[in-house]
Amino acid sequence: MVGEELAVIDASGMRAIGAGLAIGLTGLASAIAEKDIGTAAIGAMAENESLFGKGLILTVIPETIVIFGLVVALLIK
Repeated sequence: MVGEELAVIDASGMRAIGAGLAIGLTGLASAIAEKDIGTAAIGAMAENESLFGKGLILTVIPETIVIFGLVVALLIK
């Protein structure tokens, strides 16, 4: 009887795991991308201060990945 109870998959739990993975993995990917872009932007601004605007915009772009992950998580839930 115990084996039969373990074989039942709780759909709401699987949806919660999927939503958590959607947010967590996109957050991790965004952090890695922002780290690399931020490092390059600071190096470029050290040589030419007029590149601040471009560096700021390029640093913000990876954050849209997390927004897509949030949308997916909300659609799953």
